Amino acid sequence: MFYLSELLWAEKYRPKSLDEVINQKEIVERLRKFISEKNVPHMLFAGPPGTGKTTVAHALAHDLYGENYRQYMLELNASDERKIEVIRTKVKEFARSKIAGEVPFKIVLLDEADNMTADAQQALRRLMELYSANTRFILTANYPSKIIEPIQSRCAVFRFTALKKEDVVSRLNYICENEKVKCHVKALETIYDVSEGDMRRAINILQAAAAVGEVTEETVFKVVGLAHPKEVREMLQLALSGSFVEARKKLRDLMIAYGLSGLDIVKQIHREIFSTEIKLPEELKVMIADYIGEIQFRLVEGADDEIQLNAFLARLALVGRKIKV
Repeated sequence: MFYLSELLWAEKYRPKSLDEVINQKEIVERLRKFISEKNVPHMLFAGPPGTGKTTVAHALAHDLYGENYRQYMLELNASDERKIEVIRTKVKEFARSKIAGEVPFKIVLLDEADNMTADAQQALRRLMELYSANTRFILTANYPSKIIEPIQSRCAVFRFTALKKEDVVSRLNYICENEKVKCHVKALETIYDVSEGDMRRAINILQAAAAVGEVTEETVFKVVGLAHPKEVREMLQLALSGSFVEARKKLRDLMIAYGLSGLDIVKQIHREIFSTEIKLPEELKVMIADYIGEIQFRLVEGADDEIQLNAFLARLALVGRKIKV
C-alpha cells in the first residue's frame, strides 16, 4: 500500500528534471533556453492548481544547480508566510547574499503568491529591483490578477494549462503499476473527470480509493463523496417524466446515502444536463441551466437545501408534463 505523503508531488513521483515534465511543452522549451544561457528572469507561473507550477520551478532549479539545488533556493509558501515581516527578514536576508559558481544568482520561490498581502507585495516589488543581480524570484499563483501590476510587469509570465486526460490517466496507471494496485481504466478516467485536470487531486483520490481495495468507478465516487452520475440522471428523468414523488424520493436517497449537500447535487445536476449520456432538447437544457443557476444562488445565500431542490424537481415535473419528454 502507498501513502498520501509519498504521492502528493513528493520525491518519489515528482519529475526531477524538465526532461520528465509532460504536457507543458511550450513552457519547458522556453525554460530550457534560459538554462542553456544560465540567465533566468523573474518569473510568474500562473494557472489552475495541480498543473505543475511548483514542480516545474523545482525541476528548473535542479537543472540549473544539480542535485544540491536546494541550498541555492529559498522556498516559501506565501499563503502561510504572507506578511510584510517575512519579506523584510527571510527573503531580504537570502536575496542580499551572493554565491560563487557557474550560476551567478540564487532563486526565491514564492508559492501561492496571490495570497500575499498588498503591503508584502509592495515590499517584494522593491526587493526584486534591488537584488536582481544575484537573486531571481519565481512566483506561482492560481489567480494572477491578485498579483499587483508592478510585480507582473517585472516578471516573464508562464501560463499553465490543465493537464490532458491521456496524460493524467497514464500517470495514474504508472503509479498503480509501481504500487501494485489493481485499477480499472474506467475508474482512472472517472478520477480525471472528478479532478478536472488537477494532478495533485487526482493522485489524492487514487490513494483514497486504493485504501478501500480495488480501484473501481464505484469506489472512486464513494471516496470523493459524489453520487454516481447514473443515479443523478435517473432522478432527472423521473422528474421530467412527471413523476415528482418518485424523483423526490430519489433525491432523498442520494442526500442520505451519499451524505451530499444541496450544492453538491446542484453541481452534479449541472454537469449531467450537458453530458452525452442524457438526451434532452437544447431549449430544455437552456431552461434547466437557467433555473439551476437560480437554485445555486439561493443555496449560497442560505436557503434550505431540500426545499430548494424539491422546488427544482417540481419545476421539471411541470415542464415535463407539458412537453412530454
